[in-house]
Amino acid sequence: MFAHIFMNRLRCLLRDKETIFWTFAFPLALSLFFYLALSNIGKGETFQEIDIAVVNDSRYQEDLYFKTALEEASKGEDRLFDLTLATEEEAGKLLENGSIKGYIKAGDQIELVVKESGMYQSIIKSFLDNYSQTFKAVETVLRNDPKKYQEVMESLKDRKNYVKEVPTAGGKPDIVINYFYTLIAMACMYGSFFGMRETSDIQADISPLAARINIAPVHKLKAFLSSICASMLIHLVVMLALLGFIRYVLNIDFGPRTGYVLLTMVIGSITGVFFGAFVSALVKKSEGIKVAVLIGVSMLGSFLAGMMYIDIKYLISMNVPFLSWINPVNLLTDAFYSLYYLDDLSRYALNIGVLSGFATLFCVLTYLILRRRKYAGL
Repeated sequence: MFAHIFMNRLRCLLRDKETIFWTFAFPLALSLFFYLALSNIGKGETFQEIDIAVVNDSRYQEDLYFKTALEEASKGEDRLFDLTLATEEEAGKLLENGSIKGYIKAGDQIELVVKESGMYQSIIKSFLDNYSQTFKAVETVLRNDPKKYQEVMESLKDRKNYVKEVPTAGGKPDIVINYFYTLIAMACMYGSFFGMRETSDIQADISPLAARINIAPVHKLKAFLSSICASMLIHLVVMLALLGFIRYVLNIDFGPRTGYVLLTMVIGSITGVFFGAFVSALVKKSEGIKVAVLIGVSMLGSFLAGMMYIDIKYLISMNVPFLSWINPVNLLTDAFYSLYYLDDLSRYALNIGVLSGFATLFCVLTYLILRRRKYAGL
């Protein structure tokens, strides 16, 4: 009986073009729009060497230490500066027309001239401050004890770095990828349309089809479980197709943990389907009202997870963390994020644990609501 109901329900659901559109075609089209709109956004954040000028006068030429430091910072592929030698008048014109971020005047007090403040200007000032502090410290040490010259030179060559680089799970920093994570999470929650339909089709007071199902010689919950398994299968196939399109057509990387990515997608899909079943069982209104509730909750969750404005996700987690933990879309997004960026799986496990708890809760509540629902006549 299970196989009979399952196969017939499968054929019925595959003919539901509206549900297939919202669960597959719409997220697919949205992923393509995201790719076209956001594919170049990260390229603008790549660091470029800073265009600066130095006033090439006698003070600069005589200050061999500063001249060497500045020239070394302007060499190689990973150079910090793109240095131009100029007179003070020429440097002023370059600054005025925006060709350089600032120009430097050597002397007892090194002077930086800028037109505006910003990140690049701050980097230039930090470099000059670091040089001045180091030079004065060395000068003071050598003045007090000239014998320490060799020791001081060795210490400058072997500076200690107190920042430790920790390897990640393999993902390269990419601000765009979070948008695709929220998109996949939203698509998982759109499985709620399948869950809504399954619950609606066994409530006899909603449609003639549901009334016929209720008078059939099959236990209502057995019919419901057979049908919802068919819905889950279709939605899992839909999600696999969406993931494949994003990964292999749009070339969006999910990191090396493919198995965990698929597990996250499966749990997210189950959560979405049972969420729709729960809402449909709870809300005793028309199908249009139920659809509005599902879309409203899914889109609000997607917004709070950073789909429309990425910084909102971090503002919520810092100021109202409770909302982060009751938002399934955010839990899914954070799980994908953890797999891509973090080497430790503890954060991922926490997100998946909470999400699994929500799926279980929706399933149990749907069962409790449906088993108590009786009809005086059909």
